[in-house]
Amino acid sequence: MSSVANNESNECSQSQDLSVITVRVIKSFEYRTSKNLILKVDLSQTTVGNLKDMCRNLVRTEPGFKAYRNVQLDTLKIYTHAFGHKTQNLIINLEDEGFLQEDMAMLDYVGVKNETELSIFNMEAYSAYKENPNMKWEN
Repeated sequence: MSSVANNESNECSQSQDLSVITVRVIKSFEYRTSKNLILKVDLSQTTVGNLKDMCRNLVRTEPGFKAYRNVQLDTLKIYTHAFGHKTQNLIINLEDEGFLQEDMAMLDYVGVKNETELSIFNMEAYSAYKENPNMKWEN
């Protein structure tokens, strides 16, 4: 009986260490095509590289992401923090260069907190969009 209680208390303490983050998987900047992944991760135990791999694996295996499987997702960037300043651009934060480039860095070390919103996307597509940030569906 006590071992069951210990297991339950261990599960509770482990779940208390988990933070909820939203990762928007961006297919197209021009058409504002994105879909969100809601993840629970331990920010002090998960690296940037692990998060990228986790997102790519979910895109590859989850049925709702079939249209996103042809995009090479190679870059993570912070979109906003909880209760923080939101950008005017609905798809990506162009104002801040908050790229998460160090794959071995822990998420908490690079500034990811509970309820942070991140974006994962293709850097080449981002660079082209940043040069000419026009929305194609508005024209």
